[in-house]
This record gives sequence, structure tokens and C-alpha cells, in this order.
Amino acid sequence: MESRRPSNGSDALPWAHLRLPPFPQVALQVLKLVDDENLSLRRLSDLISADAAFANEVLIVANSMRYALRFPATSIMQAIAVLGLRTLQGLCVTVGVRAYLGKQMAEPALRNVWRHNLACALIAEQLGSLGTGDKNVAYTAGILHDVGRVALAVVRPKAYAVLLNEYRGPADGILDGERVLFGMDHCDTGRQLVEEWKLPEALAAPVTKHHQPRRSDGEWDTAELIKVSCRLADAVGFPAFTGCEPAPYDELLKELPDRERELFQVDAPTLAAEITKSIQVIERA
Repeated sequence: MESRRPSNGSDALPWAHLRLPPFPQVALQVLKLVDDENLSLRRLSDLISADAAFANEVLIVANSMRYALRFPATSIMQAIAVLGLRTLQGLCVTVGVRAYLGKQMAEPALRNVWRHNLACALIAEQLGSLGTGDKNVAYTAGILHDVGRVALAVVRPKAYAVLLNEYRGPADGILDGERVLFGMDHCDTGRQLVEEWKLPEALAAPVTKHHQPRRSDGEWDTAELIKVSCRLADAVGFPAFTGCEPAPYDELLKELPDRERELFQVDAPTLAAEITKSIQVIERA
């Protein structure tokens, strides 16, 4: 099927005029600590707790059924002690992305963007737990991989929703429509945000290269994991836009390294059900 995109005219804005709102500061500061091997429980707790409203959101999600705490956490310190530093980092980023979209979540087309990010993160977390990488880093990279798309959704929600609703074709084909509408695509936007927000370099590749083909040399790092996780999210029913034409699930599994492919014994309907349950729990929190 030939891909189609609506014509949005030549009203693209230069980067300096996009007027992006600031990402929640606590979440941004937490993100900058991703590479900090000396991060302490107290430092992360104090950072999150400094913003009472944000800390409350984090606790609500931490106490949701997804994390299955035996006893509800009543403080950020307690939540970190139970879940771990890195899990709380990913949770903070989840809350931050949801807050960044804000009222745009009421628009179904833009809510799909959020759910695609979350689905990608959940899949990346599973795959990350099967190999030698860090599942929490994989989750964080997954929830952040489409931050450029989230930003575009915030800048021009109505126009972007039209593009998301009308485009039909492969996931990477929508980049052309974004360039017409914004002067850049969501990967370019993500690259700019990584630089402006001074995020760890390890997050740059997952944010900017997730629509590029898998490397032919067999390299398997966080960026390569996110490429497959993103497309798997599309394949099991969580694309960023409804007209996405995903690759077949079984074909995507062949792109996994031998170890991950052998251990990732979950069929598409089961994975879709697991993701749906997690999304419902987090969105109710």
C-alpha cells in the first residue's frame, strides 16, 4: 500500500520559534543522573521530594498494581528502598512525560503517542532483563525515545493530531509530514532536546535513531534494543498513529540476538494483553 500524508502547507517553524514548554524540572534533573554510578538513595529522594506535587504523582504510580508493593509506600525514600534507585528514575520519567503532554492527553491521537512510548518502554524493559544490559536503563530509554514527538504534540496539538489521524503508511514515513508541518521531524526534535536539556549522551541514540534499520554488524546495545522495541509496540497494537503499517511480529523477533530471541517466549496477543493491563494501571494512578 502506498503511504499517504496530508498536505499541511509550507508553514514550518524554525527551531527557535517552536516555543517548547519546559519539561518538568524534577524529571529532567533525575534524567541527568542516569549515568551517575554514585547516585545515593538520599540524593534521589531529596531531589524528587523537593516538588511535593511531582512526588505525590510518583508515589501514586509507585503504589499502583504494576509495581505490586507488599505495603504501600508513604514516602519517596521508602519507595526507592523497595523498588530501587533505577526503577524510581524510570518511574519519574514516566510521570514527567505524562505531565509534559498534560491536557493534550484528552485528544485520542495524542494519547496514542503516550501509549506508544509506554508500550515501547515496557517491551524494552522485558528485553533488557534477558541480556547483559540494564532493564531500567532500557525502560527509561523506551519511555523517552519519542520525546521529540511528544514535544511536537505539545507545540501544535491540533495540526499534529490531523497528521497523525490522516497518515497511512510505515512508521518512519510520517517523518516527511512532520518536516512539512514543523520544519523538522520528531527525531531531529529529540536530538535538539537532548542537547538543550543536557541529557546523558547514552540517551541520544535511542531518541534520534529509533527509526533507522538495525545495524548489520549484530551490535546489540540500548539504541538497537529500542529500535526493535519501538516496532514491536507497533506490531502488537500500540502504534503512535492509527494508520501505521507495522512489520509482522514474527519477523521482528528474528531481529533479536540469539539469547533474547530464545528467552523472549511471548506471543503477540499475550504481550498486547500485558501491555494493556500495565497502561490501564498507570493511567488510573
